[in-house]
Amino acid sequence: MRSRRPWIKFAAAAISAVFLGVAATPAAAAEKVTVFAAASLKNALDEANAAWGKDGGKEAVASYAASSALAKQIEGGAPADIFISADLDWMDYLAKKSLIRVDGRSNLLGNRIVLVATKDHAKPVEIKKGFDLAALLGDGKLAMGEVKSVPAGKYGKAALEALGVWPSVEAKVAGAESVRAALALVSRGEAPYGIVYQTDAAADTGVAVVGTFPADSHPPIIYPIAILSESKNPDARAYLEFLKSEKAAHFFTEQGFTILK
Repeated sequence: MRSRRPWIKFAAAAISAVFLGVAATPAAAAEKVTVFAAASLKNALDEANAAWGKDGGKEAVASYAASSALAKQIEGGAPADIFISADLDWMDYLAKKSLIRVDGRSNLLGNRIVLVATKDHAKPVEIKKGFDLAALLGDGKLAMGEVKSVPAGKYGKAALEALGVWPSVEAKVAGAESVRAALALVSRGEAPYGIVYQTDAAADTGVAVVGTFPADSHPPIIYPIAILSESKNPDARAYLEFLKSEKAAHFFTEQGFTILK
């Protein structure tokens, strides 16, 4: 037994080192501001994050998906410091569960929804009451975010309902997990038309905007931002204030967002 003791001590030390290494990892990761952001923000936010890092020597890492998916991940305990939603509903969802800081929430950006088509086959469409979208689609699909959960899909459905078009196209909808996924369906030619944000259309050279939905046909498109209640990162507030500042504004306006004050 005596001959085994050094090995036992060595093993115990090795195990302790492993656990100490694991324990040290979150501390290192905490130096970065972790952002959960709506998929439609990717191009603008990637540039803003790079500028923030260059300006202050800090790092922000973003995870992009549908706001609904991100909110559910946060509810499930996913570690993050900042949440930027593409609508008020999912931010309110987290607020009701006390998962965001009341004093760390504000409305950041505005957007529009548009009808896009594959660039090579794009022709202008007059979007008005009763326009014949079903005829335009023919046997094809209308790419949209999932209409029950993805904000862009919810806005799109609201607009089509307000224009009296929804019943004629409901069966033709190809619901996607995010607005960027819907955009990709059109860009790849898998759907002749899609409803996305104007900022998404600007980010993909494979599609063209053929019409813009009237602003009064759907609820206002608002992107709220908030610090999460569980965030312990001292840089989260400074990051949020940077995104709201004039230094960051042009990253968003160049992509077609409007700045909300």
